Order: sequence, then C-alpha cells, then structure tokens
Amino acid sequence: MKHRTFFWFFLPTALAMLIFIAAPIGSVVIQSLFVPHEAVLVETENCGPFGCTKSVVIDQEATAELREAEPLGRFAGLGIYLDRGHLAFAEVSEAWTTSQSIGEFFSDVGDLPFYRAMAFTLTYTFVVTPLLIALGFVIALAVNSLNRRIRGFVIFFSLLPMIVTPLIGSLTLYWMIDSRGVIGEFIQYVAGSPDLSLKASTPLMWIALMVYGIWHSAPFAFVVFYAGLQTVPQDTLESAQIDGATRWQQTRYVVLPHLTPLVTFVALIQLMDNFRVFEPIIGFNASAHATSLSWIIFNDLSGETNQLSAAATTSVLTIIGVAILLSPVLVRTWRDFKGKA
Repeated sequence: MKHRTFFWFFLPTALAMLIFIAAPIGSVVIQSLFVPHEAVLVETENCGPFGCTKSVVIDQEATAELREAEPLGRFAGLGIYLDRGHLAFAEVSEAWTTSQSIGEFFSDVGDLPFYRAMAFTLTYTFVVTPLLIALGFVIALAVNSLNRRIRGFVIFFSLLPMIVTPLIGSLTLYWMIDSRGVIGEFIQYVAGSPDLSLKASTPLMWIALMVYGIWHSAPFAFVVFYAGLQTVPQDTLESAQIDGATRWQQTRYVVLPHLTPLVTFVALIQLMDNFRVFEPIIGFNASAHATSLSWIIFNDLSGETNQLSAAATTSVLTIIGVAILLSPVLVRTWRDFKGKA
C-alpha cells in the first residue's frame, strides 16, 4: 500500500484512538499532578456589648477567584503518588526499618490501602485467569465431542454465566453463600459448624470472589476455544489416530499448538478484565475483606469528597500495572510474528 493511501486509510482509526484513548489518558495524567485548592480562611473580629471575639471563616469570594484562576488546582507533582493512600514511600521505609522480620514487614505494608488493594488485585488476576482458560478449554473439548442433537442445548446453558450482568450474578452468589443460602447451609452441614460464615472470613471471601470470577468469565474462553476447535485440520488428527496417538496426545500435540494464538488472545483480554475487578466486590459487599484498584477509584469519586486527584493517580497506576502485565504476552506475540515473517 502506498504511503498516501495508507495515511488516508489509517487516519479515521488514528483520530478515534487520539480522541477516545490518548486524550482521556493524558487528561488523567495531568489531573493526577494537581490537588484542589484549599479554602481561603480569614480571621474576623466581632465586637459587641460583652466584648470582642475572633473567628475564622471561609472567604468564599477569594476562594472562588483562586479556583477560577487555576481550575486544575495546585501543582503537587508526584506528591499524590507518594502519599499514604498510594505508593506510601515514607510508610514503607519506616516499616522496613522498624520490622523485626519479613513477615512483620509485609503485614505492615499490607495495612496500607494501595498495597492491600494491589495484593488482592494481583492474586485475583493470576489465579482466575489461568483457571478460567483451562476450564473454558476443557468445556470446549467436552462440548465438541457431544452428539450434534444436544450440542446446541449444552452451548446455550454454558453461555448463561456470561449473559448475566456481573453485578446481578455476584449478588445472586452472595446470597447463596449466606448462612441462610443454599451453599452457606451446605458448607455449614459439611463442616459441622452452624456458626461458620463465608462472609466473616477474609480467605474464604477471597475464594468466593475468585470462584465467581472463574464462573462468570469461563464461557468467554469456551466460546473462543470452541470456535477454534472447528478449524483444527482433520487430516492431521486422522494421521495422529492412524499412528496410534491417544486422545491426550492428540490434544497436546495437535489441538493445543493450533489454538495457541487463541490462548494468547484470551489471556490478553482476561488479564485486562481481571486486573480491573470491581463488580464482584460491590455485589459481595466485600470491601471489608477485599479491595481492588478499581474499587479505590470508585471510593475516591463517591461521596461528598470527590477526590479527583487521588482517583486520577490510582487510574494512572492501574494503567501502568496493566501495561506491565501485558508486556510479556505482547513481546512473545511480536516475536512469533517476526519469526513467521
């Protein structure tokens, strides 16, 4: 394609990416470097028949003029990134010098809001993503081997978790694991403890959130892998069968290599999706046991405080985290592409 032709062909996409991706990210980065102006306080003296009293009040006019002159706020540089609500360098350094052991250090750092959210986010991402990929692949293999008459019926029910709205699905499972729910009562019966509650235990709540994440996202992996199974070359499979390859050997040496690009695709999508986990935490009302980076952003923007600078800072750190997570997969994909080229 000639350079001029390529330019006009790519221009609409480039403009859309600039307007809807680059511009919002740039705006968030800029907002993370500024903090709102503090109210201008003035001291006034009121005198009456019983003497004079001094009081401090907000100068509304001066405050409005200051905010109008500098709408972004006061420049703070990296101050927000380093405060206690985010990277907390001072608190981490203090914990390192005062801790008696590595376990105590990680315990102190885990009490900081950003690192507590990061711990759950990374655990959720690296546990849920491979398990849902494996489960989706197993379901695809099982459905592909079914009789054609019942295959469509099974596919329909396999897609139901993905059809359900994430918040509604998490709410449903939340009440099922309640002590009065079906799953909650069954667990109490198996454990022999009528006082056992999944909602009161942080590890059990983490497990419940991850189980929901796998249940909700596995149908996506199933659909992608099932579509890929329809393109597996049958002559290669027949040759493997003639050579005496078992079902496992056919899957390992024929099917899996053929579906490797799809595995990479699903991994990319799910890494991004799981790293911004949010709806299950709200649906499970689990903020006392588990918080994520997206939940921190929501918490900063809700209520009367509207801490835009703090939310913007967490958003930038989230973008950086997603880029770091995706970089190994993208580098491998690029190397495979260059090798084929």
